[in-house]
Amino acid sequence: MNLNWNDLRFVLETVRHGGLSGAARALKVNHATVSRRIAAAEAAVGARLFDRAKAGYRPTEAGVEAAAIAEQMEARSHELSRSLTARDQALGGSLTITAPQLLVERLLAPILHDFKQAYPAIDLSIVAANRALNLSAHEADVAFRISDSPGDTLVGRRVTEQKAAVFVSRALLEALGDDPARPLDWIRFAHWPGPPDVLKEAWPQRRVTLTVDDMYAALAGVRAGFGATRMPCFIGDSEPDLVRLPAVPLLAYRPLWVLTHADLRHTRKVTTFTSFAAARISAMRPLFEGRTRETPVSL
Repeated sequence: MNLNWNDLRFVLETVRHGGLSGAARALKVNHATVSRRIAAAEAAVGARLFDRAKAGYRPTEAGVEAAAIAEQMEARSHELSRSLTARDQALGGSLTITAPQLLVERLLAPILHDFKQAYPAIDLSIVAANRALNLSAHEADVAFRISDSPGDTLVGRRVTEQKAAVFVSRALLEALGDDPARPLDWIRFAHWPGPPDVLKEAWPQRRVTLTVDDMYAALAGVRAGFGATRMPCFIGDSEPDLVRLPAVPLLAYRPLWVLTHADLRHTRKVTTFTSFAAARISAMRPLFEGRTRETPVSL
């Protein structure tokens, strides 16, 4: 058998994604390449791995077995990569950090700059993403996550608790006046169940003027005067043109963690960075906990 083990990646992704289209997107190649590599794998093993049907490629029993073996190989490859990284105890080389976009913009960029000044031999990369990257697959070395439960495979520290508030532009608050009987324009998050109960009590009349799917869009909407919305204090309180909505107390919000994979927790450059960043963020706890503005602005 003259099997090219790399061909098994194409078999695995085709099984994972249920066909050639998904596999081609995952592997960043075209359909013809996926089809050709599957055919090469079938020729090498002397067995049909997929049934070709109008509905697409369906794995045979041999195809399922081949995909399972390829998945084991993939996991071992990731394990080897993490193990080799963990052996590197020098304060140099590459270090990839991932964090939510607004956290990078508001707070992490200066921390990363100062860390680079202190440790110039470390080559920093930042992946600003609201999705959670897979540290087990070595997509990043260190992750900042806003979460109640950051995952069983990760280790790290809970660097600060957080609070949220309902924020509105100064101009819109002036237009509202101090009459809670007036309708409150509200910016709704598509993936959140609705306004907090305390807002419903303080401002019983509300109307949705905008629906958004992320915090950047919500912030832009509040700035533009679309209405009020809930956001973490480290964002809202750092905006000079935004104020907290009167009569609405601080709200619970998920804590901030700095994390790495368990295999990397003793790597010197990882521990040096996480300690450096955690110390800087801990010094900013009043901002995260909503203590930089003790009371909402009132009219």
